[in-house]
Amino acid sequence: MSASAEERMKKAIDNLSREFAKVRTGQANPAMLDAVMVDYYGTPTPINQVAAITVPDSRTLGVSPWEKNMVGPVDKAIRASGLGLNPSTEGSMIRVILPPLTEERRKDLAKVCKGLAEEARVAIRNIRRDENDTVKKTVKEQGLSQDQEKKLLDTMQKLTDKYIAEVDKVFATKEKEILTV
Repeated sequence: MSASAEERMKKAIDNLSREFAKVRTGQANPAMLDAVMVDYYGTPTPINQVAAITVPDSRTLGVSPWEKNMVGPVDKAIRASGLGLNPSTEGSMIRVILPPLTEERRKDLAKVCKGLAEEARVAIRNIRRDENDTVKKTVKEQGLSQDQEKKLLDTMQKLTDKYIAEVDKVFATKEKEILTV
């Protein structure tokens, strides 16, 4: 029971970390472009499958499409991504210079991260609820004692508390990263 629940809770934390990687901070990070889809011969394709993404310095991303004719579509996809980025093309290389974040934008990004953290907490609580329902069903079917039921439910609660604390830790780290000028 608990092993699958713990595995699912770990996946919720991993998903939260991946989502946080997409949120822009003051530092350039190739994961920021993970959500960008490029029109690759009529098929929406993730940008990292049509181009190499590098970080030449802390405020710049370098995007090098593997095919020369993909420079235009990649540039267009980055502009249309809603990330507020304005790429410049230099031959077959696309440079994405990250503008400095305003204090207002930093606060908005922190709110976005807070929402993502709350979604992760809800996911973990849903896993707890599912496991508690399974325990209660097992108690009825197998006739376990109330002490055994209480022990199983307490174990599940401790596991939930552990992973909620992990979400809070990951969120605090990301929030500090965003709000640090």
